[in-house]
Amino acid sequence: MHSRAPFACNPETSRGRFHPEPGGEARGPRNIFQRDRDRIIHSIAFRRLRYKTQVFIAPDGDHYRVRLTHSLEVAQIGRTIARALGLDEDLTEALCLAHDIGHPPFGHAGEDALEAAMAPYGGFDHNAQTLRTLSKLESPYPLWPGLNLSWELMEGLAKHNGPVHDPNWALREIDGAFPLGLSQFASLEAQIAAISDDIAYDNHDIDDGIRAGLLTLDQLLELPFVEQRWRAICDRYPGARHEALLRELIREQIGVMVNDVIETTKARIAAADIETADDVRAAGRTIGGFSDELAERERTLKAFMYANLYHHPTQLAAAERAATIVSDLFNAYCNDAQLLPQEWRDSLPDEQPARARHIGDFLAGMTDRFAMNCHREIFGGQMEGPGK
Repeated sequence: MHSRAPFACNPETSRGRFHPEPGGEARGPRNIFQRDRDRIIHSIAFRRLRYKTQVFIAPDGDHYRVRLTHSLEVAQIGRTIARALGLDEDLTEALCLAHDIGHPPFGHAGEDALEAAMAPYGGFDHNAQTLRTLSKLESPYPLWPGLNLSWELMEGLAKHNGPVHDPNWALREIDGAFPLGLSQFASLEAQIAAISDDIAYDNHDIDDGIRAGLLTLDQLLELPFVEQRWRAICDRYPGARHEALLRELIREQIGVMVNDVIETTKARIAAADIETADDVRAAGRTIGGFSDELAERERTLKAFMYANLYHHPTQLAAAERAATIVSDLFNAYCNDAQLLPQEWRDSLPDEQPARARHIGDFLAGMTDRFAMNCHREIFGGQMEGPGK
């Protein structure tokens, strides 16, 4: 076990769980954060990430990333940074693994469609849906709903992108029952989980985009900081296979970003005189993150990715079809509850907005292929799947 920094979250001083558990944390040698992580890994909602979009909607190829593999890659990066900073690795890993559980099918296209459909009923937000899923919908235990996760994990999921000043209905409901201090920043573990997410998808989406033929190396080399690194790699490994050089480029970029986060975070901790986890929450700014220079480069990279990959005509066409599937399904279930599976029909509220939100929960939990199958069953086979 690496030494724990004084500003790290400590499982021994955790604020506990919403529902008291018989025997406390005594089941086996695991502490509260380790049990949180294991509950997430063993959940059905986590397993469903295997068939949820990362970049490509319902991809035919086996080599593309999906939400599950992305979450595992985020967790690997998060643990590396957490260990270097003396943070709690188990809490960081749990946050990384859980952060996308609330994503509906078809990535951001599906989320936008579900947000539009639910606008009259309070809207939809995947981050709030993650907490709703883990605290209410995923219920494997006999004595309480949800996974009954620790306060630190729930807080980190709610605020890993910073304080939440205007929570939507789902997050307000959770915060009302289990106050998460939404106006403050989250723990360093949560901040590191958030930046690890950026590092993972910034680089791995490039890998998948090139593999799919939607990005080219020539396009990528238009970015000066990428071009410099590429030339250095080519000089270092003359005669190496092109694919191996590309993989080395991705690894080097991840390494540069990880090292920058570690050094920048250490400097900010020292400058702000951070001594405890509560000092982190009260710091008034993000402590864990990129330096100003790398943050600017990363913004440039994101802009490049939106222009050349996420908004590629092929991707936009697939996103439009995916949005139609989500919208069609939402309207179909609202108009005819008999189309819902029996267990969802039995628990369907009579009044709005709870009724529409219940249908939103069902849709948000769908995988890409399940949503496509449901659409085909209801509307017939006239609509081509978005990944085709």
